[in-house]
Amino acid sequence: MKQSEEDSIHNLELSIDYIYRNRKNAVQAITHSSYAYEHRKEGLFSNERLEFLGDSVLNFIITNRLFKETSDMPEGEMSKLRASVVSEVSLSQCARKLKIGEVLLLGKGEEMMGGRERISILADAMEAIIGSIYLDGGIKAVEAFIDKHLHENYIKAIGGTLLCDYKTKLQEEVQKNTSINIQYSVIHEKGPDHNKVFTSAVLINGNSMGKGNGKTKKEAEQNAAKNALEKWLNLHGNSEEDGR
Repeated sequence: MKQSEEDSIHNLELSIDYIYRNRKNAVQAITHSSYAYEHRKEGLFSNERLEFLGDSVLNFIITNRLFKETSDMPEGEMSKLRASVVSEVSLSQCARKLKIGEVLLLGKGEEMMGGRERISILADAMEAIIGSIYLDGGIKAVEAFIDKHLHENYIKAIGGTLLCDYKTKLQEEVQKNTSINIQYSVIHEKGPDHNKVFTSAVLINGNSMGKGNGKTKKEAEQNAAKNALEKWLNLHGNSEEDGR
């Protein structure tokens, strides 16, 4: 293993407060597909399989917690809360706090394109780390990790304050002076049923104003609204901060 990879693992362990028994699990968790491709002769594997595993483990743990802690909550509401906790936005926020972007192993091209700050890469890395901890230390270890690093987002989701309601803020801004029609539509979806990514567009009076991705249609619409709100405020004046 290269010294740069050893350093990344060491810094990862410090950030997430977990020491790996098998360091191969750690290096795979932070290996982006671009880096694995550039070093394919070394037999490296990307974190995509761990991401797949981590997504399932995280969903199970959050589902189990919601089921036990919200005895009278209907299935639909539990599904919405779970989706917000495990969303790309939520996981990327957590990844930034843990400085995961700094320890990722990225290919040169991805590095140059700002991959360390890309929401999708950070969220995928969080899922891969969760998967790697599950393999390395079992369910108790990964539950402890989630308790420590995603608990705040879980509590915010229960309280309805985890994700900013950009759709409402956009509507308030564009309709201040006149009645304007706002519509949302899913323009693309990809991935298997258990891990789909949706792309939504927001149309203002029939004109495309913003696009956004998400693991649910609601999340994609929120990200599209955020994108459109930023553009709208730039065009029409920033009367107040965009939800921050």
